[in-house]
Amino acid sequence: MMELNRTQLTEFVLRGITDRPELQVPLFLLFFLIYVTTMVGNLGLIFLIWKDPHLHIPMYLFLGNLAFADACTSSSVTPKMLMKFLNKNDMISMGECFAQFYFFCLSATAECFILVAMAYDRYVAICNPLLYLVVMPNRLCIQFISVSYLIGFLHGLLHVGLLFRLTFCSSNVIDHFYCEILPLYTISCTDPSINVLVAFIMAIFIQVSTFMSIIVSYVRVLLAILRTKSERGRNKAFSTCSSHLSSVSLFYGTLFIIYVLSGSDTDNYQGKMYSLFYTIIIPLLNPFIYSLRNKEVIGALRKLTK
Repeated sequence: MMELNRTQLTEFVLRGITDRPELQVPLFLLFFLIYVTTMVGNLGLIFLIWKDPHLHIPMYLFLGNLAFADACTSSSVTPKMLMKFLNKNDMISMGECFAQFYFFCLSATAECFILVAMAYDRYVAICNPLLYLVVMPNRLCIQFISVSYLIGFLHGLLHVGLLFRLTFCSSNVIDHFYCEILPLYTISCTDPSINVLVAFIMAIFIQVSTFMSIIVSYVRVLLAILRTKSERGRNKAFSTCSSHLSSVSLFYGTLFIIYVLSGSDTDNYQGKMYSLFYTIIIPLLNPFIYSLRNKEVIGALRKLTK
């Protein structure tokens, strides 16, 4: 009878960002505006890169895929959150919950490795400019991108596969605005120690290895820039790399806090705010971070609007 009861819960309740009724409509309008801006910014950047032949180089191939990953990350989380604000539909089936986390995990993991490819691309472009097209042919770029999505596919599959070993019998309330695995572990009736251990190991492996790869690339870039005698060339290199480093700092800073440093000292509200930052705010900011100081992108936009 106990085993029967342990398998009865097949739906969850998402508590969302806040329960205060007077904030539901303002928050809906705010996040709807953010979502529309995010999609226009990221999909517009992809269209611009596709449309302008001058942007058909490795740097912008990676940037277009970063924009696609950001659009997927935001789309995996925001629509369900907007539905809850609008009609108070806070129920989500187990299948929908697991699918939501899977697509988030796939796109976020792919983004980690695309950022590594972008750092390596900048290293080659600045440290070996004469050999750039030889070292970074389109075929290699496509391989980098394909491997990034393949790792994301397998990483999401691993976590969702492990979720099916858990049972939920006492509480089905997820104190979050989307199906994040850490809150799911806290309401599980099955011991989630294996899931927690795998999540921690994968977070360490993926986040630390990709972050260190980016750091190594940019240390070598920095040394090359400092050896550059031309002040104009130095400023151009710094301008090119600063946008990437800003995006990397925002993305990895919040991921480290959530998946590596999170624990009893991080309350639920703080966890929601950190998650809100990397699931919704970073995908909103990235297209503007990479576009506003990029003369090639601004030039392509001007040509398109003429």
